[in-house]
Amino acid sequence: MILVTGAAGFIGFHVAQRLLKDGHEVHGIDNLNAYYDPALKASRLQILKRCPGFTFLQINISDRASMESYFLSNRPQYVIHLAAQAGVRHSISNPHEYIDSNITGFLHVLEGCRHSKVSHLVYSSSSSVYGLNSSMPLSTEQSVDHPVSLYGATKKANELMAHSYSHLYRIPTTGLRFFTVYGPWGRPDMAYFSFTKAILEGKPIDVFNNGKMERDFTYIDDIVEGVVRIMVHPASPDSNWDPQATDPASSIAPYRLYNIGNHTAVPLLKFIEILEECLGSKAIKRLLPAQPGDVLTTTADVSELLRDFGFEPRTPIEIGIRQFAEWYRAYYKR
Repeated sequence: MILVTGAAGFIGFHVAQRLLKDGHEVHGIDNLNAYYDPALKASRLQILKRCPGFTFLQINISDRASMESYFLSNRPQYVIHLAAQAGVRHSISNPHEYIDSNITGFLHVLEGCRHSKVSHLVYSSSSSVYGLNSSMPLSTEQSVDHPVSLYGATKKANELMAHSYSHLYRIPTTGLRFFTVYGPWGRPDMAYFSFTKAILEGKPIDVFNNGKMERDFTYIDDIVEGVVRIMVHPASPDSNWDPQATDPASSIAPYRLYNIGNHTAVPLLKFIEILEECLGSKAIKRLLPAQPGDVLTTTADVSELLRDFGFEPRTPIEIGIRQFAEWYRAYYKR
């Protein structure tokens, strides 16, 4: 049995759906908070509940007693941990939510995995850990000691916490640094989602740093493929690991880190142009200065993902945006 935390969330929903299609028994937990429209989460959950083999439990991962009870009663074989308080800008104004969910909640997941002796914990990290790094493409071999948002700092903390549990208790853990995930059933707080809503309503969109930003936009199906492939290959100790020349992405413990990104930097204005074409409407752009916590460019080095799993994301941005735009129009009847 596989536990997917954050199962009503964007990535969690797609991962759970894929696992169910592959014939797995899946338990999904989510607290169904109101960070963004709960109705969207409910719609995702309705789809999952129609699938044989799915069980849903409304649990807040920051609730220690509930998490201990879940793991004691169910003992999953694999855990895919995708529950988190997301959002770079939101972390600046609501820092306590990030500590409760991303730090305390992750500790409860680690403790559950420890006592249940799970075969593999796969958890979501983020490209936000790279912070002030400016050497592209961003590689797991680089230091990530200078995050520029609390959100990024909590994800770096998750990686460190996972390593300590891998080292102390030999729990295989793999952290996945996702790069700007987009696609159908996405998060309304993401720029491409809010851009779509505004464009279709004829309202202006806020384009920060005057549009002089690039992102490694990664289509959701590519993220899911990476998660599923990695799950069944538990991290193992690196026999070549050298404590005098440490590789941050591996260890003498059963611990690994991978980037999952489309390994292509797309200018934000180019992204908007493609979105306009897919929607058949022009955007009214309101050019604004950069916001606190923003980074200018992200591009993923996925060479290790390709080496170890024979996979790298390949969905072109033109195809991915069109798929999202078609879903958006159908779901919101626009």
